[in-house]
Amino acid sequence: MTNSPDLDPRPVLLEARDVVVHYGRIRALHGVSLKVHEGELVTLLGSNGAGKTTMMRAISGLRPLTSGSVWFEGRDITKVKAHRRVVEGLIQAPEGRGVFPGMTVVENLEMGCYGRKFASKAEHKERLDWVLETFPRLAERRSQVGGTLSGGEQQMLAIGRALMARPKVLLLDEPSMGLAPMVISQIFRIIADINAQGTTVLLVEQNAQQALTRSDRAYILETGEITRTGNARELLADDSIRAAYLGVA
Repeated sequence: MTNSPDLDPRPVLLEARDVVVHYGRIRALHGVSLKVHEGELVTLLGSNGAGKTTMMRAISGLRPLTSGSVWFEGRDITKVKAHRRVVEGLIQAPEGRGVFPGMTVVENLEMGCYGRKFASKAEHKERLDWVLETFPRLAERRSQVGGTLSGGEQQMLAIGRALMARPKVLLLDEPSMGLAPMVISQIFRIIADINAQGTTVLLVEQNAQQALTRSDRAYILETGEITRTGNARELLADDSIRAAYLGVA
């Protein structure tokens, strides 16, 4: 695995170029650039308030850019509406999970492929079966309504719902938020397994240990700017990163 995105021979699926975003007069992102190659698991790491969720919203089309651009599969999609980005394969599991509390697990999963058509009922069933196989806990709870699931189960459901849309790039925003350590480890193992099966992942996180252990590369975002980038394992071993994100001097 190469450390530099510019040396990676695989095609770039997702790229942000000099993205600037404002909230009113407040500049939240200061020219952020990143790349995600086909098959990679890339982490955007930063503390609360660093601009991670703003960046994810900009990539998914939920937040307009002041300047800069977003490219997907070699095409400028900066002006493409969020729902069209979903149809094209840029799928997000949002921060806070956002499950439909009155719908069953299966109904929630079915909502994930709304707008993403399958060639046949057999293909649709195969996708649903794969998601339930990936998340055995959801298979056990398939008839249970989303609002009665635990936090970890709701996070699994949010990721499973996104996977139903057959993403070319899966965007995960703070999947560890509010979860117990044991559940966090389980969620990250599932994310690594999904990536190993071929799904490209851009992960926004502040849990450095879990994210960097499983990622190929990472970008460090601080107050709206990328301050470091490189091989994830090397960043995890860096004393300054450990001190800032792991409380280890």
